[in-house]
Amino acid sequence: MSGAVEARLAELGLTLPEVVPPLAAYQPAVISGVYVYTAGQLPMVEGKLPVTGKVGAEVTAEEAKELAKTCALNALAAVKSVAGDLDRIARVVKVTGFVASAADFIGQPAVLNGASELLGEVLGDKGVHARSAVGVAVLPLDAPVEVEILVELVQD
Repeated sequence: MSGAVEARLAELGLTLPEVVPPLAAYQPAVISGVYVYTAGQLPMVEGKLPVTGKVGAEVTAEEAKELAKTCALNALAAVKSVAGDLDRIARVVKVTGFVASAADFIGQPAVLNGASELLGEVLGDKGVHARSAVGVAVLPLDAPVEVEILVELVQD
């Protein structure tokens, strides 16, 4: 049975995806105390990257913003995999996003708005968070964007 958060996803026309399997020696998410830390989530859709390349070169900023939204959905799936229920989220504390950027691309914050806006739409005030948006030379599998989140859970 889905809770209020998953009902909100459905209202937005979104479906929580399956957890993306790890690409190496790590877990998609771990709980420590009342916090869930996700691994960096790529914008995988049904096991594949829909787009590859650098933002500002092969990938537009608008495409990358949509990919960041997909990363955030994948991060929520990872949270659910260890927390059991997205309604346990007290708040999103921090979002860290990485953008594989062309040398002259400086729009990383706008790209990461895709993830931030999705979390706000889905979680309301609980989705408001601190954030870092970092430009990097390359990401795994030549992904344009990667997002990780830190979530605080409601204390039982």
